[in-house]
Amino acid sequence: MKALRIVVAAATLMTGTHALAHGRLVDLSVYDRSEGRWLQVYRHQGRAYVVGKPGHEYRVRVANRLGEDLLAVVSVDGINVITGQTADPSQSGYVVAPRGVLDMNGWRRSLAQTAAFYFTALPDSYAARTGRPEDVGVIGVALFRKKSQPIARSAPEAAASRPRAEQERDSRLGTGHGRHEHSPAVHVTFERATSSPAEVIALHYDSHANLVARGVIREPVQVAPTPRPFPGFVPDPQG
Repeated sequence: MKALRIVVAAATLMTGTHALAHGRLVDLSVYDRSEGRWLQVYRHQGRAYVVGKPGHEYRVRVANRLGEDLLAVVSVDGINVITGQTADPSQSGYVVAPRGVLDMNGWRRSLAQTAAFYFTALPDSYAARTGRPEDVGVIGVALFRKKSQPIARSAPEAAASRPRAEQERDSRLGTGHGRHEHSPAVHVTFERATSSPAEVIALHYDSHANLVARGVIREPVQVAPTPRPFPGFVPDPQG
């Protein structure tokens, strides 16, 4: 099948540590481009969550833990980030180099350009604007290993140049279709080892208030100070 490889698919790693959604094959993380920081991952009832801030652009990173190419079929809000189709693991994806990193800043518009991901209210999300609001609030990656080649090597590939109630629903956070950015990619051929994904990873997101309300984030309990019988010297009164 035809897949995409981003031309400068994270040739260099960003310094510093950040929270990850760990998988067997890759690690998945989200970077807030507006604030310049990696988003903390919260665990709740077997799921991983991050807090999104409305209006902030973000980047999705897939880091390959293996010494071989992987195909990553990536979805945001239930939509394939390359094709714009309602997402399915059988669709097109990005090839992630061995031990490499794939950074995705937005929806792919062409081989040269993407439209930035940004957190936004559900009605403004790309999913809602295209009539598919049901699955907003989740980033997914379906991963495939490459089919082993026979010992007798075949000819080089032709294109081997190295993408509840209605009120409660509306309060959810989604991902918008933002500004256009330069992001070159090329077509490559990738033959999957299996028809089913070797692994699927999901990273959910929503506003801080919504995640607190759902019990994902526990707010610290404010303890009132204990009155002291002998707090110190007598100050002059104000005014």
